[in-house]
Amino acid sequence: MTEYELYQIRSAQLIREAQHHRLVREALRGRRAARRAALRESAQNDTEGQGHSRRHGRHRFTRAA
Repeated sequence: MTEYELYQIRSAQLIREAQHHRLVREALRGRRAARRAALRESAQNDTEGQGHSRRHGRHRFTRAA
């Protein structure tokens, strides 16, 4: 094979890999958006009003030794 043919094969391979990475990234973005939408929807349906604390079960102060 000539160098030009090898160059064409490698170029086509890189194009396919780039397309695959774009597709994977797009799928991840879609899953994250769906997860955020589901969390927003569940938060709107929450009637208990749990507040907006980010601690989730962690104590404010450390335990004494």
